[in-house]
Amino acid sequence: MRQPWLRILGELPPRRRACLALVSFLGPLALWSIVSYVPFIWHPMIRVADAGDAAWFSTGELVEREAFADENARIRGEGGHLATGARANPVFLPPPHAVLRAMVTGFTAPPARPEEPWLHQALWHSITVIFWGFAVSSLIGVPLGILCGALPSVARLTEPFVEFFRYLPAPAFGALAVAVLGIHDAPKVAIIFVGTFFQEVLVIANSTRRIDPALLEAAQTLGASRRALLYRVIVPGIITDVFNDMRVLLGWAWTYLIVAELIGVSSGITFFINQQAKYRAYDKVFASIILIGLIGLATDVALAWLGRRLFPWLPSARARRRLWLFGTRRSAAPPEAPELKATVSA
Repeated sequence: MRQPWLRILGELPPRRRACLALVSFLGPLALWSIVSYVPFIWHPMIRVADAGDAAWFSTGELVEREAFADENARIRGEGGHLATGARANPVFLPPPHAVLRAMVTGFTAPPARPEEPWLHQALWHSITVIFWGFAVSSLIGVPLGILCGALPSVARLTEPFVEFFRYLPAPAFGALAVAVLGIHDAPKVAIIFVGTFFQEVLVIANSTRRIDPALLEAAQTLGASRRALLYRVIVPGIITDVFNDMRVLLGWAWTYLIVAELIGVSSGITFFINQQAKYRAYDKVFASIILIGLIGLATDVALAWLGRRLFPWLPSARARRRLWLFGTRRSAAPPEAPELKATVSA
């Protein structure tokens, strides 16, 4: 029996899920293409093909349609040679094919100035800033979040300040970070840390509190100590939720990247984007922005794949064992998830 498309809280078949995922990308791409290639949709500019007797036109220049019409009206009144051109979009909205070409040539064409970084160098620099900022944040935030969720006394001691601090915008600490840490990468890593750490503590704490109380009660009945409850029951019981929380929080870290790289000496992909904007090479600006999204999406997909390998008992992992794009329907009942057993300390 075919499942309805709008079934509430239902599971989609693999092929239908793949189709919807494809449409989610093709829809914006189609809209972008229509705006770029269909002249009567927008195209507020005229790209001059022949300047004619215009006083200030030049071949290839983008001119506003009103100004182009006014200049041609003047030329017509004087009996001169009219300018010709085709409707076009502003330079800040390149068509998809130009962005795709820029995405390829960005890795092969040298920068405009020898001292400027290549696109791949700028991207790698930004990835290292993200990595160190999020790694330091996670090394402290995850254990602290687990303790806050497991121990009410730690939560009461920590969370009021964390709740206060998480409302403070991370970029506001830019000047202080430069004064303390210098002008290079350290303040950028600090901004990523500030932007993710306090949110991380609260999110992990809430995930810890959602553990099944029956697991704790069973372990306590068997005589488990507080240490055993924490390390042998709570941590294994929330590990999958923490893993998913980290995937979401990594996306937050990327949102602070552009602001972080403007602090001190501009660097990374932010510097590359700003330089291309100065050169009015907006196709490379779009290409760089899209590459950031592709890297983030690829990272999330890789983490999702890793999660299915690390936690094969989850329903999502069992479903993804079928082909992601053109999988077959489920023919047998999925294997039962293994029970989480509390290990009692000696």
